[in-house]
Amino acid sequence: MSALKRCSVAIAAVALATVSLQPASAAPQPIVGGERAEQGEFPFMVRLSMGCGGSLYTQDIVLTAAHCVDGSGDNTSISVTGGVADLESPDAITVNSTKVLQAPGYNGTGKDWALIKLDKPIDQPTLKIATDATHDEGTFTVAGWGADKEGGSQQRHLLKADVPFVSDSDCQGAYSNLVADEELCAGLLDTGGVDSCQGDSGGPMFRKDDSDEWLQVGIVSWGQGCARPNYPGVYTQVSHFAADIASAADSL
Repeated sequence: MSALKRCSVAIAAVALATVSLQPASAAPQPIVGGERAEQGEFPFMVRLSMGCGGSLYTQDIVLTAAHCVDGSGDNTSISVTGGVADLESPDAITVNSTKVLQAPGYNGTGKDWALIKLDKPIDQPTLKIATDATHDEGTFTVAGWGADKEGGSQQRHLLKADVPFVSDSDCQGAYSNLVADEELCAGLLDTGGVDSCQGDSGGPMFRKDDSDEWLQVGIVSWGQGCARPNYPGVYTQVSHFAADIASAADSL
C-alpha cells in the first residue's frame, strides 16, 4: 500500500498502529509501539464513522483529512464520537454531521484536509492548530483507535505514541512524490516500529507549544505500509494551510 492507505476500509474506530518487533513466540501485548491514553488525556480526539479520525477545531467543527470525505456540501451521513478514550464507554458523545468542506483543489496529492460541521457541539476542549512553522520540528504525538499493526484490527481503546520529525530531504529518499511544502514526515526512519496506520487518517499529530498547550501540526495522510524502516508516516502540514482552514471554518 502507498498513498492514502491510512483510512480503514470498514466503518470502524480510528487508530494508532505499529509493527510488532517481538518474535512470533512472544506473548502478545495489548499495545505494540505505544500505550493506552488515559481518559481525558486528549479530549479533542474524535472518531468518524467512515473509519477515519479527527480533532475538534471548534466544538462543532472537526478537522480531518480530505481523502476521508467525498467532496463538499450538505452531508448528514457521518457520525462523530468524542469525549472518551474507550469507544464502548457509556459516556461517549455521538453527534452527526451537517456539512462537509473538502480542501479546495484537492485531487489526491497534497491539500489533504477537510472540515466537518456538526449538528450540535461536543462539549470537550478543542485543539488549536499551528499558524506558522515554529513547532513543525521536534517530537510529536499521534493517537487513535485503529489497527495496532499493519493489516491489524481496529482498537476499542485510544492508543498514543511519540514520533520524531523526519526532514524533507530524508523523507524524499522514501517518497519521490512528497509535496514538501504541504506535508511533514515523522517516524523512526532507521528502525521503524511506531507509526500511524490504517484507520488513523484524518487524526491529529500534535505537540506542546511554548505555553505547554497541545498544538496540532499535522493530519495523518499517507505512507508506505505501517511502521516500516525507511518509510516514515506522511502528514498534512497544518501550518501551511492554517489561513485556508480558518477561512473555511468561518464559511461553515
